[in-house]
Amino acid sequence: MNSQHSLGADAGLMLVISAPSGTGKSTLIRRLTGEFSAFAFSVSCTTRAPRPGEEDGREYHFLTREDFERRRSEGFFAEWAEVYGNFYGTPRQATIDLLAEGRDVIFDIDVQGARQLKESMKQGCYVFIFPPSPEDLEKRLTGRGTDSAETISRRLAAARCEIADSRWFDHWIVNKDLNLAYEQLRVIYLAEKTRPAHQASWLAGLTRQWEQS
Repeated sequence: MNSQHSLGADAGLMLVISAPSGTGKSTLIRRLTGEFSAFAFSVSCTTRAPRPGEEDGREYHFLTREDFERRRSEGFFAEWAEVYGNFYGTPRQATIDLLAEGRDVIFDIDVQGARQLKESMKQGCYVFIFPPSPEDLEKRLTGRGTDSAETISRRLAAARCEIADSRWFDHWIVNKDLNLAYEQLRVIYLAEKTRPAHQASWLAGLTRQWEQS
Protein backbone atom coordinates (compact mmCIF):
# COMPACT_ATOMS: atom_id res chain seq x y z
CA MET A 1 0.00 0.00 0.00
CA ASN A 2 1.40 3.42 -0.97
CA SER A 3 1.45 5.73 2.04
CA GLN A 4 2.25 8.80 -0.02
CA HIS A 5 -0.34 11.53 -0.46
CA SER A 6 -1.40 12.36 -4.01
CA LEU A 7 -2.56 15.82 -5.01
CA GLY A 8 -4.51 15.90 -8.25
CA ALA A 9 -4.15 18.90 -10.57
CA ASP A 10 -4.22 19.73 -14.27
CA ALA A 11 -0.97 21.67 -14.53
CA GLY A 12 2.00 20.63 -12.46
CA LEU A 13 3.97 22.95 -10.21
CA MET A 14 7.62 23.84 -10.60
CA LEU A 15 9.10 23.90 -7.11
CA VAL A 16 12.62 25.33 -7.21
CA ILE A 17 14.73 25.03 -4.07
CA SER A 18 18.11 26.65 -3.56
CA ALA A 19 20.43 26.77 -0.57
CA PRO A 20 24.11 26.92 0.28
CA SER A 21 25.83 23.54 0.43
CA GLY A 22 25.44 22.02 3.91
CA THR A 23 22.15 23.74 4.74
CA GLY A 24 20.05 20.53 4.72
CA LYS A 25 18.31 21.11 1.40
CA SER A 26 18.64 17.52 0.21
CA THR A 27 17.17 16.15 3.44
CA LEU A 28 14.16 18.46 3.17
CA ILE A 29 13.60 17.53 -0.48
CA ARG A 30 13.75 13.80 0.34
CA ARG A 31 11.10 14.25 3.01
CA LEU A 32 8.82 16.23 0.70
CA THR A 33 9.08 13.84 -2.24
CA GLY A 34 8.65 10.92 0.15
CA GLU A 35 5.34 12.29 1.39
CA PHE A 36 3.83 13.50 -1.89
CA SER A 37 3.69 11.26 -4.95
CA ALA A 38 3.06 13.93 -7.60
CA PHE A 39 6.72 14.93 -7.77
CA ALA A 40 9.08 14.11 -10.62
CA PHE A 41 12.70 15.02 -11.17
CA SER A 42 13.73 16.30 -14.57
CA VAL A 43 16.75 14.29 -15.74
CA SER A 44 19.54 16.77 -16.47
CA CYS A 45 22.19 16.62 -19.17
CA THR A 46 25.90 16.71 -18.42
CA THR A 47 29.22 16.50 -20.22
CA ARG A 48 30.98 14.73 -17.35
CA ALA A 49 31.73 11.03 -17.66
CA PRO A 50 29.34 8.53 -16.04
CA ARG A 51 30.37 7.31 -12.61
CA PRO A 52 30.27 3.59 -11.73
CA GLY A 53 26.66 2.41 -11.55
CA GLU A 54 25.19 5.42 -13.38
CA GLU A 55 23.04 4.86 -16.46
CA ASP A 56 22.38 7.22 -19.34
CA GLY A 57 18.85 8.59 -19.05
CA ARG A 58 18.50 7.67 -15.36
CA GLU A 59 20.94 9.80 -13.36
CA TYR A 60 21.83 12.05 -16.32
CA HIS A 61 21.74 12.25 -20.08
CA PHE A 62 25.47 12.05 -20.83
CA LEU A 63 26.46 14.24 -23.78
CA THR A 64 29.67 15.21 -25.51
CA ARG A 65 30.74 18.81 -25.08
CA GLU A 66 30.03 19.47 -28.76
CA ASP A 67 26.51 18.04 -28.51
CA PHE A 68 25.80 20.02 -25.35
CA GLU A 69 26.97 23.28 -26.95
CA ARG A 70 24.86 22.60 -30.06
CA ARG A 71 21.75 21.97 -27.98
CA ARG A 72 22.46 25.05 -25.88
CA SER A 73 22.63 27.23 -29.01
CA GLU A 74 19.30 25.76 -30.14
CA GLY A 75 17.57 26.77 -26.90
CA PHE A 76 17.24 23.17 -25.72
CA PHE A 77 17.98 23.99 -22.07
CA ALA A 78 15.78 25.82 -19.58
CA GLU A 79 18.95 26.51 -17.60
CA TRP A 80 22.58 25.50 -17.81
CA ALA A 81 25.86 26.05 -15.97
CA GLU A 82 29.51 25.09 -16.12
CA VAL A 83 30.73 23.47 -12.90
CA TYR A 84 34.39 22.51 -12.48
CA GLY A 85 34.89 22.25 -16.24
CA ASN A 86 31.73 20.26 -17.02
CA PHE A 87 28.41 21.50 -18.39
CA TYR A 88 25.07 20.71 -16.74
CA GLY A 89 21.67 21.64 -18.12
CA THR A 90 17.93 21.07 -17.66
CA PRO A 91 16.02 20.06 -20.83
CA ARG A 92 13.28 22.61 -21.39
CA GLN A 93 10.76 20.51 -23.32
CA ALA A 94 11.01 17.53 -20.97
CA THR A 95 10.15 19.83 -18.07
CA ILE A 96 7.20 21.31 -19.97
CA ASP A 97 5.94 17.79 -20.78
CA LEU A 98 6.07 16.69 -17.13
CA LEU A 99 4.16 19.80 -16.04
CA ALA A 100 1.55 19.23 -18.76
CA GLU A 101 1.05 15.69 -17.42
CA GLY A 102 0.21 17.16 -14.02
CA ARG A 103 3.51 16.17 -12.42
CA ASP A 104 5.12 18.56 -9.97
CA VAL A 105 8.75 19.05 -10.97
CA ILE A 106 11.16 19.73 -8.14
CA PHE A 107 14.55 21.34 -8.71
CA ASP A 108 17.52 21.12 -6.34
CA ILE A 109 19.58 23.86 -7.93
CA ASP A 110 21.92 26.75 -7.22
CA VAL A 111 20.86 30.39 -7.31
CA GLN A 112 22.27 30.99 -10.79
CA GLY A 113 20.29 28.08 -12.20
CA ALA A 114 17.14 29.12 -10.34
CA ARG A 115 17.33 32.60 -11.85
CA GLN A 116 17.72 31.15 -15.34
CA LEU A 117 14.69 28.91 -14.76
CA LYS A 118 12.58 31.84 -13.68
CA GLU A 119 13.56 33.84 -16.75
CA SER A 120 13.10 30.99 -19.25
CA MET A 121 10.04 29.17 -17.83
CA LYS A 122 8.10 32.22 -16.52
CA GLN A 123 6.53 30.14 -13.75
CA GLY A 124 7.25 28.25 -10.55
CA CYS A 125 7.63 28.68 -6.81
CA TYR A 126 11.13 29.62 -5.66
CA VAL A 127 12.29 28.76 -2.14
CA PHE A 128 15.62 29.70 -0.56
CA ILE A 129 16.83 27.85 2.53
CA PHE A 130 19.23 29.58 4.92
CA PRO A 131 21.57 28.13 7.51
CA PRO A 132 21.03 29.69 10.97
CA SER A 133 24.42 31.47 10.87
CA PRO A 134 27.83 31.42 9.18
CA GLU A 135 29.25 29.64 12.23
CA ASP A 136 26.58 26.97 12.09
CA LEU A 137 27.16 26.36 8.38
CA GLU A 138 30.91 26.04 8.88
CA LYS A 139 30.29 23.55 11.71
CA ARG A 140 27.98 21.48 9.50
CA LEU A 141 30.42 21.44 6.61
CA THR A 142 33.30 20.49 8.89
CA GLY A 143 31.23 17.84 10.64
CA ARG A 144 30.51 15.99 7.40
CA GLY A 145 34.18 15.02 7.26
CA THR A 146 34.13 14.81 3.46
CA ASP A 147 35.65 18.14 2.43
CA SER A 148 39.11 19.62 2.75
CA ALA A 149 39.67 22.94 4.52
CA GLU A 150 40.12 24.55 1.10
CA THR A 151 36.81 23.13 -0.15
CA ILE A 152 35.00 24.28 2.99
CA SER A 153 36.41 27.78 2.57
CA ARG A 154 35.23 27.82 -1.05
CA ARG A 155 31.75 26.63 -0.05
CA LEU A 156 31.47 29.33 2.63
CA ALA A 157 32.47 31.99 0.10
CA ALA A 158 29.87 30.65 -2.33
CA ALA A 159 27.25 30.70 0.46
CA ARG A 160 27.86 34.40 1.07
CA CYS A 161 27.31 35.13 -2.63
CA GLU A 162 24.15 33.01 -2.80
CA ILE A 163 22.64 34.59 0.31
CA ALA A 164 23.40 38.06 -1.05
CA ASP A 165 21.42 37.13 -4.20
CA SER A 166 18.43 35.52 -2.45
CA ARG A 167 16.08 38.51 -2.15
CA TRP A 168 14.13 37.69 -5.31
CA PHE A 169 12.97 34.26 -4.10
CA ASP A 170 9.28 33.81 -3.23
CA HIS A 171 9.89 32.22 0.17
CA TRP A 172 12.67 32.06 2.75
CA ILE A 173 13.18 29.25 5.26
CA VAL A 174 15.83 29.24 8.01
CA ASN A 175 16.80 25.65 8.74
CA LYS A 176 17.59 25.94 12.43
CA ASP A 177 15.17 23.18 13.41
CA LEU A 178 14.78 20.50 10.72
CA ASN A 179 11.21 19.55 11.64
CA LEU A 180 10.05 23.16 11.65
CA ALA A 181 11.85 23.86 8.36
CA TYR A 182 10.14 20.86 6.81
CA GLU A 183 6.71 21.94 8.01
CA GLN A 184 7.30 25.37 6.48
CA LEU A 185 8.37 23.84 3.15
CA ARG A 186 5.37 21.50 3.24
CA VAL A 187 2.98 24.39 3.88
CA ILE A 188 4.49 26.39 1.02
CA TYR A 189 3.97 23.46 -1.35
CA LEU A 190 0.38 22.84 -0.25
CA ALA A 191 -0.47 26.54 -0.50
CA GLU A 192 0.97 26.79 -4.02
CA LYS A 193 -1.15 23.83 -5.10
CA THR A 194 -4.33 25.78 -4.27
CA ARG A 195 -3.65 28.34 -7.00
CA PRO A 196 -6.25 28.26 -9.82
CA ALA A 197 -3.61 27.41 -12.43
CA HIS A 198 -3.19 23.99 -10.82
CA GLN A 199 -6.93 23.28 -10.50
CA ALA A 200 -8.27 24.06 -13.97
CA SER A 201 -10.61 21.06 -14.24
CA TRP A 202 -12.13 21.68 -10.84
CA LEU A 203 -12.63 25.35 -11.65
CA ALA A 204 -14.26 24.50 -14.97
CA GLY A 205 -16.74 22.22 -13.23
CA LEU A 206 -17.35 24.82 -10.54
CA THR A 207 -18.05 27.48 -13.17
CA ARG A 208 -20.59 25.25 -14.94
CA GLN A 209 -22.24 24.39 -11.64
CA TRP A 210 -22.77 28.03 -10.71
CA GLU A 211 -23.84 29.02 -14.21
CA GLN A 212 -26.60 26.39 -14.05
CA SER A 213 -27.78 27.27 -10.56
